[in-house]
Amino acid sequence: MCLMQNQRDNETWLKDLSAEGTQKEAAVEDLHQILLRILPAALSRWLPDSSSHFETFIEDTAQETLLRVLDKLDTFQGRSKFTTWVYKIGVNIGLGELRLKKWKETSLDKLEEGKEADEMPSERFAAEDPSPETQLERKNVISMVQRIMKEELTPRQYKVMMAVAVEGKPLNLVAEEVGSNRNALYKLMHDARLRLKQRLEREGASPIELLAVFK
Repeated sequence: MCLMQNQRDNETWLKDLSAEGTQKEAAVEDLHQILLRILPAALSRWLPDSSSHFETFIEDTAQETLLRVLDKLDTFQGRSKFTTWVYKIGVNIGLGELRLKKWKETSLDKLEEGKEADEMPSERFAAEDPSPETQLERKNVISMVQRIMKEELTPRQYKVMMAVAVEGKPLNLVAEEVGSNRNALYKLMHDARLRLKQRLEREGASPIELLAVFK
């Protein structure tokens, strides 16, 4: 039987998340619940919890954090509690997402310098029109990634990745559509991302450089 989240030490977290089947699913769900509990307080400084986007933002950040943690399990060195390590990853992902979208009225850099809460910008994100050259570059990147996804992923992986990563559908809704559950989709997306990363590297394309096109 898997341990409850408050009984796991670092070694147990690693063992459970590296396992298969119900043992891994239980650990992923426990970690998901931890993230939903701790991320709101950590990120509400930059996006007010009164925002209509806040709940979705926290859920999306938690999902991306889980995928990142599963990708990087072998990099955890045990210098802190496992959940502290996960927490830092989650906060960095959340802030990175907000920086990419950029606030329309006030930059995050100014907020981090100690601006007061009443100076918090509105919920509207900046909508900077890219140049024709950037638009073409983005179009080419999207075409290449979609081609690789079709060639490299299974039909099920492709459907899920398109729905979640491209169309932005909530994971719970996608799970219902494909007759699965959220935890199973975490593993499916983890495997799909690994296959895409390996294919991109074989083609000499850097995932980081591709993402930079959209900044």
